[in-house]
Amino acid sequence: MSGLAGTLAGVLAGRRPAGIYTWQADFDPADVRHMAEQAGWAFGHVDGWTDARGTKRGFLGAVGVALGFPEHYGQNLDALADCLADLTVDTVLLWDGWSRLAHDDAKAFRISLDVLRERTGQAGAAKFVVLLRAETQDGFPDFNAVPSLE
Repeated sequence: MSGLAGTLAGVLAGRRPAGIYTWQADFDPADVRHMAEQAGWAFGHVDGWTDARGTKRGFLGAVGVALGFPEHYGQNLDALADCLADLTVDTVLLWDGWSRLAHDDAKAFRISLDVLRERTGQAGAAKFVVLLRAETQDGFPDFNAVPSLE
């Protein structure tokens, strides 16, 4: 297993805590899905370049589809927090193109990141890991506290 796949395997095996990580790996999302599912985790992928279109509404809709939220999902930040709290299976969310939202609506990005971070630390719940596919982090001070999975 390559080093980058090994770092994800460490998370999936519980050797690294649930959380939000930047990740440099360029695996196809289908390969990441396969790794997650082989470890018994659910998987969701948000493509911020095309699905989320750099808007809060686009992100909220895309994450709802990616994680299979129910039809009544309200596509707002409170509904996101509620649906994330309802996850019953260990889950990996791969978010490509996050910088588009961070650039186009920094406030929505920061709050979305806070909602995701809160869920990753939820005690007694299924594990939740967010992989922010690393792009340039220049100009995004919110990333000072986001560790790299490498």
